[in-house]
Amino acid sequence: MKTLIFVLFILICSPVVSKGYDVFGFGYYDVKFNGSSNNEAWDYRYERRFDYSLYEIGPSSYEFFNIKPFAGIEGTSDSAYFLIAGVYLEDNIGTLLTGESSNFIFTPSFGTGYYKDGDGKKLGNSIEFRTTLEISYQLKNN
Repeated sequence: MKTLIFVLFILICSPVVSKGYDVFGFGYYDVKFNGSSNNEAWDYRYERRFDYSLYEIGPSSYEFFNIKPFAGIEGTSDSAYFLIAGVYLEDNIGTLLTGESSNFIFTPSFGTGYYKDGDGKKLGNSIEFRTTLEISYQLKNN
């Protein structure tokens, strides 16, 4: 399984694949402040966000309504993993709020995929859905 993930990672990150973003993330989930949590785990995520539109809505001068695809894998320290594919929108927060571009990006997304719970949280089904609202900062590329 680790070999397959490594090969897919190399193929997805190669320059042959269309222009887009590689997104890496990590976190710690199921934290409860009353001490009742028993499913805490580290979460590691990789997504490839492709930079071509599946469907365009609205005026061509404004790119917020371009629905774009993504694919990814998520794993936890409890041996759970999630293979996901879905769609996302991307908008510059400055353009959205003030009309002037900024380095802050707003990205809502929706995806579905296969979940294997390992020793982790039992979600009740192998097919799961995920929605996210993300705010990120785009660094200058010199």
